[in-house]
Amino acid sequence: MIGQRTSQRSFAGSVDWLLIISYLLLVTIGFMNVYSTVHNTYPDVFVWDSRACKQLVWIGSAFLLAIMILFVIPTRIYEQIAIPAYLGIFVLLVLVIFIGKETNGSHSWFELGPIKLQPAELSKITSSLTLAAIISKLDLKFKTFRDYLIAGAVMGLPMVAILAENETGSMLVYVGFLFVLYREGISGWWLFLLGLLIATVVVTLKFGPFWSLLLVGIAATATNEIVIGKGRRWFLIFLPIVTVLIVWQIIFTRLTAENPESAARFFDPAYITAALLAVLMVVYLIRGFRSLNGFKMTSVGAILACIIMVFSIDFLFDKVLQPHQQKRIEVLLGITEDRSGAGYNVYQSKVAIGSGGFFGRGYLNGTQSTYGFVPEQSTDFIFCTVGEEWGFLGCTAIILLYVLLISRIVNGAEKSRERFTRIYGYCVAACLFMHLMINVGMTIGLMPVIGIPLPLVSYGGSSLWAFTILIFIFVALDRNEKKYF
Repeated sequence: MIGQRTSQRSFAGSVDWLLIISYLLLVTIGFMNVYSTVHNTYPDVFVWDSRACKQLVWIGSAFLLAIMILFVIPTRIYEQIAIPAYLGIFVLLVLVIFIGKETNGSHSWFELGPIKLQPAELSKITSSLTLAAIISKLDLKFKTFRDYLIAGAVMGLPMVAILAENETGSMLVYVGFLFVLYREGISGWWLFLLGLLIATVVVTLKFGPFWSLLLVGIAATATNEIVIGKGRRWFLIFLPIVTVLIVWQIIFTRLTAENPESAARFFDPAYITAALLAVLMVVYLIRGFRSLNGFKMTSVGAILACIIMVFSIDFLFDKVLQPHQQKRIEVLLGITEDRSGAGYNVYQSKVAIGSGGFFGRGYLNGTQSTYGFVPEQSTDFIFCTVGEEWGFLGCTAIILLYVLLISRIVNGAEKSRERFTRIYGYCVAACLFMHLMINVGMTIGLMPVIGIPLPLVSYGGSSLWAFTILIFIFVALDRNEKKYF
């Protein structure tokens, strides 16, 4: 019997070199910028007290980890150890709350002599592996509540623990896993709901509850009418109601400005809009039951969630967020201006980036970088060093490198024959994207300052190791599928 002969590609022929090269370039750029932030104090790289020297050690050890993942550890082990590793790291996430070292108001670090370890960084690896393992093993299609519950539990447990550590930035990274679930079958309306909730929070804080409730009403009615193909009816029925509510809001604002104790408060447009939304929910609920229309039922849940969010904002903002977090959000939204306090970091960061112009001041020539005007400049705000010394061109080049890295991961994941590899690849891409978006947005004043590193570029061993492991596990899985042809 003659069987089909299988050939094996060499390492060079089966690995994604564009992915590896983009990784190496980002790590190199990271070291150069870390050195730039400390060279005025430590001109000699090989001084242990210098962050540049320590970063070299982290880079060397990260390369060793990458080599072990590619050549020593068998790829089949990752799916097998996913759940035990997830549970082990979850235990560390809980323990660090009670026995971890407090840093900038958060209990998220274990200090082992000269080494500091942050379980939240490792949790991204174990959560990605576990999400991929469970979805692929149980063949979740996200057609039933059970599927959502299982995936939600995998994502939610570490999110709750990380939030309890007061590490809001690391917790927000898990939101990116929704894009992974979207690829695996959840409705795009869930992403729409997430965007609506975020918009509701921002509008409520910035403009007040009336405008956020009006936004919810417009979004809910417009999507329902468009879905059933009756967009014209929306303009005939709902647009006049929206117009009347806006006019009444203007009149009400003037009345209460002249007489704050006026009985007109009983006719607050926010409460009127909430009442109208309640009526709308009842209508959608009845129609949904009669016609078995799942979209209308989902709309009722979405409207209710947004109303609860609107009227909970004050409590969450005043009782849950720390004072420094409140100030940062107020500065971000332009509610208050505090260049010497909560807004100092962002203000100095924007000064640094703006002073770089198109071509930059030149490597090691940035005044903001050299003299330490921006706190945490080698970690959370390292992107402003790039902007000052390398200018707009340098910032664009680095962002394009990230785009290349993420796109290569997504491309490899999409071509994978194994569902485990595909889901894991999308998890890695989601983690990188969320870190990039939040960190760069924070640096240029588009996101609140929540303390999150720029992947592979910011100073720090835990972050560099975590992203190296994340990326090279995918490289190994991808290579394992491509080495036979």
